[in-house]
Amino acid sequence: MAAISAIKSLLENIIFLSTVTSLFTAQILKMIFYLIANKFKKKLDVIETLIWRTGGMPSSHSAAVCALATSVGMKHNIDSDIFVFSLVFAVVVLRDSVGVRRAAGLQAKALNSLGKQSANLTGLDFNSVKEIQGHTPFEVIVGALLGIFIAVIFYIIIYNRI
Repeated sequence: MAAISAIKSLLENIIFLSTVTSLFTAQILKMIFYLIANKFKKKLDVIETLIWRTGGMPSSHSAAVCALATSVGMKHNIDSDIFVFSLVFAVVVLRDSVGVRRAAGLQAKALNSLGKQSANLTGLDFNSVKEIQGHTPFEVIVGALLGIFIAVIFYIIIYNRI
């Protein structure tokens, strides 16, 4: 019974709801944009894009952390410790998605290109490294704005005020 009560409380929590809604909305939009821009060969590509693929428009990580920080700020005020924590967490995630992850992905792509060229010249085997996609600054900004917008909408609907 305690587990059911805990799940019910979680599903009634505005911070949790706006964060998860932002994450899923961004993933669905990402899939739609990907479908428009690319032709899928099989249904598995659609599922992979929705659940697993990194990078793309908009950034679902940015949407989630910005919804989290916005919701916390609206519920607990911006002078609360938990808001400061969620804001710093959001900034780290935003910076990582546009900086470190993107740079690592570009480096992996260059390494794979060099490895394939070397393998073709030498006849040796080359195993590609995974190319993790980061985000462009525009994808991160759109994701962040989406998360903020969804958090504000949740606050307006649930508390019926701004």
